[in-house]
Amino acid sequence: MTLSIAHLGPPGTYAEQAAVFYANWLKQTTGVEATLCPYPSIAQSLQAIAEGQTKLAVVPVENSIEGSVTMTMDTLWLLDSLRIQLALVLPITHTLISCATSLESIKTVYSHPQALAQCQGWLGRFLPTVQLIPSNSTTEALQLLKPDITSAAIASMRAAELYNLPILATAINDHPENCTRFWVVSQAQTENSHHTSSTNTTHTSLAFSLPANLPGALVKPLQIFAQLGINLSRIESRPTKRSLGEYLFFIDLEADANTLKMQSALAELSSYTEILKIFGSYNILPIAT
Repeated sequence: MTLSIAHLGPPGTYAEQAAVFYANWLKQTTGVEATLCPYPSIAQSLQAIAEGQTKLAVVPVENSIEGSVTMTMDTLWLLDSLRIQLALVLPITHTLISCATSLESIKTVYSHPQALAQCQGWLGRFLPTVQLIPSNSTTEALQLLKPDITSAAIASMRAAELYNLPILATAINDHPENCTRFWVVSQAQTENSHHTSSTNTTHTSLAFSLPANLPGALVKPLQIFAQLGINLSRIESRPTKRSLGEYLFFIDLEADANTLKMQSALAELSSYTEILKIFGSYNILPIAT
């Protein structure tokens, strides 16, 4: 049996690095082989599961410096059939890749907006006059570097090796403890079919919209978890895209959705919300690099 795993491509992205780790972990723990399928965007990676093109996707959800990856959150909200199976935490070390002979000759730097933001301090100090050009992924612009020796890209050391490109600077992210959390996502009906049972999971992710923007509308749902002693590890608002000032709320909880306490909390939560979506319960697996 071979599983297909969608991820943001081309090869060499951090999403692919997380997907490679997960594929190796899956083989070691279950014996299941996996093939990687790169897609041009995070949204397309998730849509690939919804449309049955792949069995799983590995997508970034949160960075320790720049916060949530909104494309992942927005797409999960739209695609009802997806469930989180596992979280992976990948340490991120950015490198400046270029065929330029020196930093002084660089005029443009390409990368994913998250990577550019994570290196903005370094870029301001060492490349203050360059043009920063956002791309769909950290590796998308690597093919441009050989024809244009005044250009550079921010990507991983592994990407430089894959594309046989020189590295001008390493560890250029502004904070050394930079890491990104990824979710392994599947179709709901295959939830937990490829690793440990859903019992004894440590986290649950959900999102909800509120019926009306009234005083206390958000306090009441949050009080449910506080009164039951369930800790929130993240809360984030996103526009509903229906009307200005209307929001969805994404919450990560340090609890298993299958426990009686969480079942009670979720039942009560549904009475205060307009739409409630449970994205799944899962464990967190650190990636050693």
